[in-house]
Amino acid sequence: MLTKEHLLNLQTRMGYTFRDPEHLRRALMHSSYTPGDGVDNERMEFLGDAVLELCVSEELYFRFPDMREGQMTKNRASIVCESALFEAAQQIDLGAFVLLGKGEDASGGRRKPSILSDAFEAVICAIFLDGGLEPARTFIHRFVLPQLGRSHAAFEKDYKTRLQELIHARTHGKQVTYRLVREEGPDHDKTFTMQAMLGDEVLGEGSGHSKQSAGQTAAKAALSRLEGK
Repeated sequence: MLTKEHLLNLQTRMGYTFRDPEHLRRALMHSSYTPGDGVDNERMEFLGDAVLELCVSEELYFRFPDMREGQMTKNRASIVCESALFEAAQQIDLGAFVLLGKGEDASGGRRKPSILSDAFEAVICAIFLDGGLEPARTFIHRFVLPQLGRSHAAFEKDYKTRLQELIHARTHGKQVTYRLVREEGPDHDKTFTMQAMLGDEVLGEGSGHSKQSAGQTAAKAALSRLEGK
């Protein structure tokens, strides 16, 4: 349970004081947590993700006026990926404040990148709902955009793009596709397994807590095999 002191502590770490702390409380409710009213933070993740992409896109557009669309898309993907948001969430110790069900808490949910990255997006939404775009932008600039100045190797690389470029060069234009082969676990903690395919050939297989991360893992496995040849 989150006390008023807990919420004040988190707001201090965030550098933002809520006019209505209920926005923040709701952003911290994972789907495994059931306070009785069925409310969780999944809708807030959706809006927070949109606000995050807008602010990152805006920064890339104005900071790098000569950068082409494709490169901006790659750079944005590296900044808003799960591992990058997980690192941002750790800066404010978000895992200590997330509301989890007993089973999820016992299984180490407070340290799971998928849960913390989603909660971080929900927190962005909470700030946006409470104060508008400007404080949300300030929060994103403080905890997310410093990653622009770092090497992309520090975060999840866009393995899908690298794999497609490699296949394009070797096959003169063939396209890599991705196939979902397994979906396991409860709704609040699913594990997806994807295969990177070239026609009927399986290039690589990988798992993750979202289809996107599973596809990236499959592409990474394919690159390791193909580049090792």
